[in-house]
Amino acid sequence: MSLHSRTLLGIVALGALAACSTETTPTAVPGPTASLSASGTGQAMKALHARVCPGANAGAARCHAWVEVTPDGRPTGGGTPRGYTPADLAAAYKLTSGGAGQTVAIVDAYDDPNAEKDLGVYRAQFGLAACTTANGCFRKVNQTGGTSYPRGNGSWAEEISLDLDMVSAICPSCHILLVEASSASFANLSAAVDEAAKLGATEISNSYGGSEYSTETADQSHYNHPGIAITVSSGDNGYGVEFPAASQYVTAVGGTTLTRNTSTRGFTETAWSGAGSGCSAYISKPSWQSDAGCARRTVADVSAIADPNTGVAVYDTYSGGAGWMVFGGTSVASPIVAGVYALSGNASSVNYGSYSYSHLSSFFDVTSGSNGSCGGTYLCTGSVGFDGPTGNGTPNGPSGF
Repeated sequence: MSLHSRTLLGIVALGALAACSTETTPTAVPGPTASLSASGTGQAMKALHARVCPGANAGAARCHAWVEVTPDGRPTGGGTPRGYTPADLAAAYKLTSGGAGQTVAIVDAYDDPNAEKDLGVYRAQFGLAACTTANGCFRKVNQTGGTSYPRGNGSWAEEISLDLDMVSAICPSCHILLVEASSASFANLSAAVDEAAKLGATEISNSYGGSEYSTETADQSHYNHPGIAITVSSGDNGYGVEFPAASQYVTAVGGTTLTRNTSTRGFTETAWSGAGSGCSAYISKPSWQSDAGCARRTVADVSAIADPNTGVAVYDTYSGGAGWMVFGGTSVASPIVAGVYALSGNASSVNYGSYSYSHLSSFFDVTSGSNGSCGGTYLCTGSVGFDGPTGNGTPNGPSGF
């Protein structure tokens, strides 16, 4: 996406998200200290943000990323990282080393020609070992496993950089497989998921979604790969369910606001106002969900950082040479959780999204915050125990995965 077209998409207040919104008047993110300037690592950065991907048509998805921007819609990039770092995320979620022998696949649409190069800059910046095609750590393929890549796309390139960087941050010992779908259609993205499974991925992260539709009950078969942990971001429009997060075969990943403080943990979390959640319109309730307020599949299962006001550092150059940028959205949370699955090395025994429900002591319960109006129920409100925006909570070490 060009910088001009990003401006036309608009910069919206995250507390009033609307599906496929195209507001054109820049407004500050609501908060007691809303400001156009934000600095520091992991502070509550109140700034302007824009959707990375435009709204999707029927039968297609858009990525769930937000990027910090200036008032004219340009990413606030530069030569110095801002936002949470790998060390910050490891501290927040009590993560340890691991992941040797695991391959985390990233499924996205279109091509990022700079993916490997930009990944190298991110990993070098934070002292992570190189992950390259040459050393066998990194591999990029199209949706049929070949190397004739789809056309480049600046918006999805930012999403790709975000996903690669978050997997690296959480599981630097993991191999990474990037599978680029020919377009953002569900048909092509689901074909890419099948290809990732065919190529031996142990975890597959999907940071995209679109409106539910009646035939998704059949289409979700592409996410049914027993023995592979498949994560899907829950959305960034606030209360409401999207596909493929609604699939009974995936771990649906919601989002939080992660704030550094002086508590024993060092951080606190609330439900992010943009996280998708709710009750699926079509997909049956999995046997491992028992909440009484939804007769069908409830989203989400677990969660991680997503609020761009407390966003993560990402390096990307294909979208206009911005360099270091600050990202949010549940697009951040999905690859983080896929990385935690890899750290645990337990994907082969995971029964879809069920594992967290029997390991509740391994999560930080998120008990406040809201993502919209649902009559004040747990489906849109952070609550003690399970709730829609954050599921069973956020990782407290890798043992819940």
